[in-house]
Amino acid sequence: MCIYLVTLDDERAKAALCSTSPLQEVRATMTITDSERPAEAHDASDARHTTLLPAVGASFFPIALVARFPYAMMVVGVLTLVVAGRGSLGIGGLTSAMVGVGTAIFGPLIGSAADRFGQRLVVMLAGLASSLALLTMSWVVYSPLPDAAVLAAAFVIGATTPQVPPMSRSRLVGIIARRIVPERRTAVTTSTMAYESAVDELTFVFGPMIVGLLAATMSPAAPVIGAAVLTLIFVTAFALHSSVHEVPSNRSAGVVAAPARELLRPGLVVVLVGVLGIGLFFGSLLTALTSAMSDAGHAESAGLVYGVMGIGSAAFALGSALFPAGFTLHARWIVFPLIMVVGTAALLVVEAMPLLLVVLLVLGIGLGPTLVVVYSIASDRSPRGRGATVMTMATTGIVVGQSAASAINGHIAETAGTQAALLAPLAAASLITVAGLVNRAMVARASSAGAEG
Repeated sequence: MCIYLVTLDDERAKAALCSTSPLQEVRATMTITDSERPAEAHDASDARHTTLLPAVGASFFPIALVARFPYAMMVVGVLTLVVAGRGSLGIGGLTSAMVGVGTAIFGPLIGSAADRFGQRLVVMLAGLASSLALLTMSWVVYSPLPDAAVLAAAFVIGATTPQVPPMSRSRLVGIIARRIVPERRTAVTTSTMAYESAVDELTFVFGPMIVGLLAATMSPAAPVIGAAVLTLIFVTAFALHSSVHEVPSNRSAGVVAAPARELLRPGLVVVLVGVLGIGLFFGSLLTALTSAMSDAGHAESAGLVYGVMGIGSAAFALGSALFPAGFTLHARWIVFPLIMVVGTAALLVVEAMPLLLVVLLVLGIGLGPTLVVVYSIASDRSPRGRGATVMTMATTGIVVGQSAASAINGHIAETAGTQAALLAPLAAASLITVAGLVNRAMVARASSAGAEG
């Protein structure tokens, strides 16, 4: 197998290392990074900023923030619409699952297309298709068409999701590599991933709340129609923003993307396992909390209680930018998932609401920095010309994990009770921790082999 190492000074200067050693594969995975892409080949005069805001432009952040909300509203909005229009919670659940299936299959393909053809074209087309799919769903649910048509429409909604969160991360990472002075890139990247994770948390907390508000005050179709309008306006604005020029397509930049097999290297796979664990944690915890609140006679408050963790997670995601450089990403991937393990174990024994809220805050302390860590390492290990692909794969992993855990743990809660359902988030937190330990071992082995060489 030939592994290409790209130097920081010259993207085209490659050293071909042919080996079948698994250890060398790990080392290569950790050497081929997103920051070593064509951005580094630009003149040094391009890297003139020390902070991200002047490099990307102040208008980018509010546009990218609002453009995320349709993504956060879709699953809950579709569920609310189908339950109201078809009168079946079962069909509603299947419909939500179909949104996840569509995203899982086509999300990485959209990311790959963005790498190849550029974000502007791909995001615009996906946004237009997504708006049409959402509007179509609002009609199909109340039409005489069979339930199969509803499920098909849901699949199309998932398949056409514009993937704004991973596109935003990929775009900002590219801008950092091109426009930020080299000595500031690591710090700015960490701060950026902290911001991105915090924003994701906030949108996924407030997105369902907006869905509930629109459905209660207007109609069950209002959230889906609202998501279509937001997509049409703000996703289009995101696609057209001038920052898109800072991440040219591989074709226009003359970059030959790394082979697809690079996406399966051990160093990247272990990150994607950690991301999947986070998705499993999200889905299993929400269903377990819903079951617990239902047992207490307050099922309608489950979302608000869950939001306590989301707000805490967003705050500590932002705070992770203040961690000292000596507290490495690889060390954080062990420490903060362990906090999640302790918190989920505590959920098995707490009963009083004040204690439950405290435990959820503790979980937020662990979850926020963990999200920052996995996205940062995923960015670092993205193969050449595959930045948007990797970020989309990571986000898709969370969606798949969340959808699968919601369905499986919901069944567990119904058949075996809340206590059994509370074991699922504990298992998910443990999976994230194990992935972090494996990652640390891989890094240690690669460092040791590098020192010996």
